Amino acid sequence: MTMSIHNRNKARIEAFRAALYDIERERLRDQLSEVFAPDCEIHLASPFEDLDGPAELLERVYLPLIEAIPDLERRDFIVMAGHSPGAWSGDWVGCGGHYMGVFEQPWLDIPPTRHLVSLRYHEFFRFVDGVVVEMQALWDIPSVMMQAGAWPLSPSLAPDWMVIPGPASNDGIISAPYDKGKADASVKLVMDMLKALRNSPKGVEAMALERYWHPKMMWYGPAGIGSMRRILGFRNWHQTPFLKAMPNRFAFLEKGVMFGDEEFVGFTAWPGGQSTLVGDGWMGIAPAGQELTRRSLDFWRCERGMIRENWVLVDLLHIYDQLGVDVFERMRELTVARQARPMAV
Repeated sequence: MTMSIHNRNKARIEAFRAALYDIERERLRDQLSEVFAPDCEIHLASPFEDLDGPAELLERVYLPLIEAIPDLERRDFIVMAGHSPGAWSGDWVGCGGHYMGVFEQPWLDIPPTRHLVSLRYHEFFRFVDGVVVEMQALWDIPSVMMQAGAWPLSPSLAPDWMVIPGPASNDGIISAPYDKGKADASVKLVMDMLKALRNSPKGVEAMALERYWHPKMMWYGPAGIGSMRRILGFRNWHQTPFLKAMPNRFAFLEKGVMFGDEEFVGFTAWPGGQSTLVGDGWMGIAPAGQELTRRSLDFWRCERGMIRENWVLVDLLHIYDQLGVDVFERMRELTVARQARPMAV
């Protein structure tokens, strides 16, 4: 049987993933050069933002992280691939998991803990002819601040899990031959659900959550929002505060990247939505009247025609930056006695 392009792309990204499992700097450098195009578009979470190809990704991102966490280890719990139509048409691979290790040196001025730390990532890679030409990725940097006792802003309404579980079905790293029929059915379910969410101005019933979400659904949100179970939990601790604060929220579904693999669906866009902050309550932020764009990279797992699990990362640092809040400066003020540089006289 001929291997599909999506299985070939997953095999290509395997070497890069392996180089980040047992870290060897030269091996990582080689894999970045081999798998990524030299002029690859790289879009990362705040404060990294856009980078100029794999060389800058290595020097500005991975090497400082390895310096801070010398025994850094990558653990994927989702590896999926598929084709996305629309504005970002192309063949994509999506990976979700955690970087982990002992946090020994400061990173982004976050004080080290000398203990095990976990950093969740959602990373999406667009392939052309077996080479990565674009990367969109969010890392849950606020979770590292929390593990270091250095989160300087409002507490989450729901529990912040520092190590988010992988799929309950234990099948997130997909190696089966690509099945377009299954993939398309999964994408349709998720897309229908997201389109129904646009009915929010008509009230809770109009969004028909019970039609799409499993009664024991899990929603794994970013640190700063938290994770929750069942529709009631999702509605109480995320959806209602979010809609009260930004009732005109809009997701760029047709302009984003959405692809399926078996019962998994991935979505990314840069940005993925926009809204205006006119109400109070979301993450303790005052109603500033500010128009915001959102970066949200998601994975869903479907089960028997319903959505059972949803992994969500939102670039909260970028949200605060648009509001004129320098989270890193507030963190440095909170942890001034723990910073590597001397305190001001």
